[in-house]
Amino acid sequence: MITDAGYRAAEQLLRRPAAPGELVVGDRVSPQWIEDGRRFWYQVRDGASRRFVVVDPVAGTRTPDFDPTPFLAAPGNPLEVASPDGEVAVSRRGHDLWARSGDREWALTTDGVPGLGYGYGPDSMSYGTLMRKFGLPHLPPALAWSPDSSKVLAHRTDQRTVRKTHLIESRPAGGGGPVTHTQHYAYPGDTSAPLADLVVFDVRAGTTVFAAAEPLLMPEFSPVTAGWAWWSDDSTAVYFLSRPRDQHTLTLNRMDAVTGEVRVVVTETGTGRTSPNQFMYGPPLVRVVGDEVLWFSQRDGWGHLYRHDLHTGELLGQVTSGEWLVREILHVADGVVHFIASGLVAEDPYRRTVCRVSLDGTGFAVVTDDASDHVVTVSPCGSYFVDSASTVDTPPVTTARSWTGEVLVSLEVADISRLVAAGWTAPERFRVKAADGVTDVYGVLYKPRDFDPSLRYPVVDSVYPGPQVTRVTPCFDPGGMGLDAEPLAALGFVVVALDGRGTPGRSAEFLAGNLADAGGLVDHVAALHQLASSRPWMDLERVGVMGHSGGGFAAGRAVLAFPETFRAGVALSGSHDARYIGLGWAENVDGADNPEAWQRASNVEIADQLQGKLLLVHGELDDTVHPDHSLALADAVIAAGKDCEVVIVPGCEHLFIDRMAYVRTKAWDFLVRALMGVEPPAYRPAPILIDPEVLGEML
Repeated sequence: MITDAGYRAAEQLLRRPAAPGELVVGDRVSPQWIEDGRRFWYQVRDGASRRFVVVDPVAGTRTPDFDPTPFLAAPGNPLEVASPDGEVAVSRRGHDLWARSGDREWALTTDGVPGLGYGYGPDSMSYGTLMRKFGLPHLPPALAWSPDSSKVLAHRTDQRTVRKTHLIESRPAGGGGPVTHTQHYAYPGDTSAPLADLVVFDVRAGTTVFAAAEPLLMPEFSPVTAGWAWWSDDSTAVYFLSRPRDQHTLTLNRMDAVTGEVRVVVTETGTGRTSPNQFMYGPPLVRVVGDEVLWFSQRDGWGHLYRHDLHTGELLGQVTSGEWLVREILHVADGVVHFIASGLVAEDPYRRTVCRVSLDGTGFAVVTDDASDHVVTVSPCGSYFVDSASTVDTPPVTTARSWTGEVLVSLEVADISRLVAAGWTAPERFRVKAADGVTDVYGVLYKPRDFDPSLRYPVVDSVYPGPQVTRVTPCFDPGGMGLDAEPLAALGFVVVALDGRGTPGRSAEFLAGNLADAGGLVDHVAALHQLASSRPWMDLERVGVMGHSGGGFAAGRAVLAFPETFRAGVALSGSHDARYIGLGWAENVDGADNPEAWQRASNVEIADQLQGKLLLVHGELDDTVHPDHSLALADAVIAAGKDCEVVIVPGCEHLFIDRMAYVRTKAWDFLVRALMGVEPPAYRPAPILIDPEVLGEML
């Protein structure tokens, strides 16, 4: 029987990402560097209280009761980007960039106009609705200072010929009638896409130099913000990555910061998407090291590092190799690269391990020689790293470690006693076969609160199909999975989350897929049957599915395409029709000229297959995935003589940031009715207030 207690437990778990320290203490150490990173301090939240600790890894000391006040920077303008020496700050005003030094201000540009301006990315990923909600005119400017504080790298954004789309705000905050919000938003196959023309401003000399090259395609994010353009260590040049619309070729270029001259450094062409990181939005795994370039490639079927000559582009050799994936470059010095890899822990190919190898490919060694997953932060001085080691069911142990793996200082062991008291139980990590009967796929399973193996429980598949990230993180991360999976388990559902074929983190072959597959939904069906075969308490006659954004698409897809398995679905902010989603999303996966594939990835086209129950929830002002996605699917369902429930949340954006409790409660109620066959309790969770300090982390 579903009770108030279950909803209260679900409410606590839902609050977890927005309220660090409330249920878990000491799980997140965010170093605040002092003395160029030779020392750092951090805070530990314990409910409403905080304690501060200062650490000197070289001396091997950890000192509590630290007063960070002398090291706290004075509050500044969050929309300014200061130079490394702190002398000059640059901000965006309208469509132009301005510099400030003390009380003196001057314009870096004066020709910005609507559709052609400086220091920002495409409208489609600028979160305009969210910025307005927090009283900000826009995101911080997209720019990067040179290491010597003399120059600024930015770009002129050209959206003049990009399609315009419109959202209606029915109840504007200031009152009055409905208001229209217009943005540039390119669909797959559109002739025009946003462009970024790289430019360097010398703030001392007062000069402006544009790159002597064609503007970069910018389908989603600013190349500066995404790390696709960066400064050389000596501030004389800018390196940037470029890729044509078909994404088959990736090129590293060098721009002279004084003349604007551009030359090609390294280029690679493949038969499919060629990327600098297997994770679509991950930082590029490309480094300029002396006269060489470290270059990420999947040319041998796995993501590895290669060496190229900086001047000729010639391939000098393969640095890493094996049936595992390079995930992150941590530190390069003295002919050795330290990096994160996954696939080296036998029981879980997603767990991350710190490794090192010489640039000539010799001397490979594992630094964190254990079975844990490692999340790492490197000190600015480069002499050590802060390491959080955990698994999905083992709380984090955080240490400062040397590059040999030696623990220099033990920092925190997470206390999860309150989390357990709130009704949380550790998930079970599982491995089953994909639908092909050969490939191993991995996931987690959450048992219901107050689990009784003699009972039979309804099941919910908590989905997110990527293809840019995995659904299940290999570390202890109740906050990451908690928005959907853990509260549902607290309500009395068995909850499953899985990474099927077509998602990143493993081989190039495993990643290959298309949007219509929704991250291997066929593998989800196979996994549910395998899991239930040895777990009779899983009732496969009562299976639901729930997801957000791309997961909303997958949830709708599951109910429509696999009605014999999924009897009910909740699709939040679902991208239900690939023909009308952001250009970069669809073309990244299915190619730049593939209308047939985009049509296959449309839930609208198969709406007449609906047999189960479907709840569609969308924000009225979702400027990332427009609400017409849910409305078009609802219209197609109605036209087919079928039925679904639709909730449009007034004033809300993609994340439902200030209506999160309402939206999730609506989803819980729907699944309780559809799968448990009972009415939800009268208890209503309170609205969630987002701590401003963790808002950026959540986003």
